[in-house]
Amino acid sequence: MLATTNAVLLDQQEITEISAQLGTNSLMGLSLAKMISDTQTYMAAPIEVPGHGEAGGYEHNRHKQNYQYINQAGRLFLITGDEQYAKFTAEILTEYADKYLGFGFHIQRNTNPPGRLFHQILNEHVWLLYSSLGYSCIKHWLNDEQRQHIESKLFQPMLNMFTVKYGHDFDRIHNHGLWAVAAVAICGLAIDKPEYVEMSVHGLKGDDVSGGFLAQISQLFAPSGYYMEGPYYHRYAIRPLCLFAEVLHRHRPSLNIFEYKDQVIGKTIKALLATAYPNGVFPALNDASLSMGIKDQGVVVAVSLAYKHYGHDDKLLGMANIQQQVWIHGCGSALSQGFEKSTNTSLPHWPSVELNEGPNGDRGAQGFIRLQSQDGDVSQLVMNYGQHGMGHGHFDTLGISFFNRGQEVLKEYGFGRWVNVEPKFGGRYLDENKSYARQTIAHNAVAVDQGCQNDFDVETADAKHGVPHFFENQTKDLQAVSAFADNFYPGVDQQRSLLLINDDALDAPLLLDVFRINSEEEHSYDYALQYQGQIIRCNSDYQMHGELLPMGSDFGYQHLWNVAQGKAANNSLVSWLQGNSYYSWISASEANDELFFTRVGANDPQYNLRSETSLILRRQAKSTVFANVLETHGYFNEAVEASTNARGKVTEVKVIASNEIGTVIQILGENIHFTVMLSNQRNISADTQHSIETNQQTYCWQGSLALEKNRG
Repeated sequence: MLATTNAVLLDQQEITEISAQLGTNSLMGLSLAKMISDTQTYMAAPIEVPGHGEAGGYEHNRHKQNYQYINQAGRLFLITGDEQYAKFTAEILTEYADKYLGFGFHIQRNTNPPGRLFHQILNEHVWLLYSSLGYSCIKHWLNDEQRQHIESKLFQPMLNMFTVKYGHDFDRIHNHGLWAVAAVAICGLAIDKPEYVEMSVHGLKGDDVSGGFLAQISQLFAPSGYYMEGPYYHRYAIRPLCLFAEVLHRHRPSLNIFEYKDQVIGKTIKALLATAYPNGVFPALNDASLSMGIKDQGVVVAVSLAYKHYGHDDKLLGMANIQQQVWIHGCGSALSQGFEKSTNTSLPHWPSVELNEGPNGDRGAQGFIRLQSQDGDVSQLVMNYGQHGMGHGHFDTLGISFFNRGQEVLKEYGFGRWVNVEPKFGGRYLDENKSYARQTIAHNAVAVDQGCQNDFDVETADAKHGVPHFFENQTKDLQAVSAFADNFYPGVDQQRSLLLINDDALDAPLLLDVFRINSEEEHSYDYALQYQGQIIRCNSDYQMHGELLPMGSDFGYQHLWNVAQGKAANNSLVSWLQGNSYYSWISASEANDELFFTRVGANDPQYNLRSETSLILRRQAKSTVFANVLETHGYFNEAVEASTNARGKVTEVKVIASNEIGTVIQILGENIHFTVMLSNQRNISADTQHSIETNQQTYCWQGSLALEKNRG
C-alpha cells in the first residue's frame, strides 16, 4: 500500500475515481490509454539529460520531452500504483540534479533572459512547473537523501534564479510572467516552502499590482475574458492560468480564486473557446500560428476546469467531443462523467460575440460574428478593433478575416516564424515578422499612402485602441459589427462596417464590407484582401508584368511582387476557386481606381515568407467609401467533373449616399435587391433616428442599421 501522497494537484479520492476508468472507453479511459502508451514508449529509451543546444534543436526538444514525461510518469504512478513510473521519474530528476548547476547559462541570443537548460527563461519556467508536478507525485516514495539531493541541487537553484536573478521577469505582466508565478508556486508547494506561493500570488513587492498572479489576471484579461495578446498566446497563457488557479483553489481556498474579478477565469476560458473558427482552429490575431486550435493541451485543461467549476455547459461537452480527451485530473473526471451521461454532445455553435479589451473593458474590442446557412454551414467573420497587444501586436486595427465551408477565405498571414525549425533562426521570430507579417498591408485592411498604422511604432500603437460603434446579433438572417479607428494615420479617420446577410436567393451568407475614410487631405488608399485559390474571372482590363518589381520599398510593400495591374472596371469583379467553393468579390469602384494582383516573396532571399496572393484596389481621394461584397457560391468537384453556379448572383454594388449621418448601399443581382442603411453617428442608441436625402429620395431608419429587401 502506498504512503499518502502530497501531490500538488491530485488527492486520494480523485486518484481512485481516475483509476476506475483504466481500460474503459470513456473519455478519461481513452486519455489514460494514450498517456500510458506514450509514456511507456518514452521510458523504453535510455534516459538522457543533454547540455545546451539551439532553440528548437535536439537538446531543446529533449529537455521539453523530459519534463512532459516526468509529469506524466509521476501521475501514472499514483493512478496505476506501478513503481516503474516512480523509478523513471526519480532517475531522471536525479540526473538533472547531478548536472544542472554544471551547465552554466546559455549564450543570450534574443531579448529574453537565458536559462541553464533553454535559450530563454520562459522554457525553464515551463520545465520547472511540470517537473515539480511530477516530483510531488513521487516525493513520498523517495528516501530522505534522494529528496534532499533533488531539492537542493535542482529545484532550489531554479527558484533562486527565477525570483532573484530574474526577478524583473518574474514580476512581468505578460504570458511569460504567468508561467513564472505558476512554476514557482507549484515548486514551492512540492518542496514545502510556502513563502514561494505567497510571492507568486502577490508579487515580489506583495502589492498585487506590480507583479504576481492576482496582478496578472487583473491586468491581462478584460472583463469579457479576452486576452490582450490574442487567441494564439491566450491558449498558451491559459495553461499556467488554469493550473495555478486549481492549485490555489486547493491550497489557498481563502482566496476564492474562481470568483476573483467577477469570475474572470471562467470568462476567459469561454472567451477563448468563443473565438475559434467552426473547425476549432483559432483566428491568427496578432503574432500567431495558423494551425493552433482547441486540441492544444492548455485548452484541454481549460475545458475540463470550466466544466468542473463553472457549470455543466453543453457547449463544453461539444468541445470535449472535438478534443476526444480530457485532463487527467479530477476536473477531467467530472467532464468525462458528464459526457457519458449526456444526450447532447453535438458540436457547439457559438453565437456572435463582442469581446471587450483592456483591464476595465474600455480599450476597444474584438468582434466575432457568425451566421448559419440553410445547409448548416457557419460563416464566421472576425474584426479587430481593440488594443495593440503589446510586443506581439500587429498593426491592423479594423483588419478582418473570414471563414466558411471549412476554410479561411480572407486569409490572415499570421506570424513570420517557423516554430522549432532550428535552421530558420532557431525557430524564433524572423526579421520578416516585422517587415511583413505585422504590417497593415498584410491584414485585409486599408493602408494609407503605402504606409503602416501608427508608423509601425509600438509605443504609439499601445497608446491607442479602436472604438466600438455597433454590434448586432439578434436575428438569424443578419449579423453586423462596426467600429472606428481615429488618427491611426495622421489626419485620417476610419470606420468599417461589416454585415453577414442570409437570403433564400444566396447559397451562403453574403459579406458586405463598407470601409469609410475621412480626411481633409488627399491620400493614396489601398484596400487589400488576402485571398487564396485560382482566379476564375476578372472584369478589369489588367496586364501581367513580364518583369516583376516590388510594390514599394517599406512597410511590407517591399515583400509584395506586383504581378499584374490595370484600370479597375466599373463594379470591379474578381472571382476565384478555393477548395470546392467559388468566391466573388464585387466592388463599387470609382473612375480612376487601379487594381493590382500581388504575390508575397520579393526581397526574401532566404525564402522565409510563404508565397501568398492578394488583390489591392488603389484609390486617390480625400474622403471616400470602399463598398464591397464577397459572395460564396457554387460547387466544384474535379474528381467527378462537376461545377455548379460558378458565376454567382450579385452583379452590382452602389454607394447611394454617405455623410456624417450614415451610409446607404445598394446590392443588386439575380433576385437580389438589397438596400442597406448604416449609421455613421457616434454614441447612438436603438432609438436614434436617421434620415438621408439624396436624388429626391429620403432614406430613414432607427438605430444602428436597417436592411430592406425589395423583390419587385
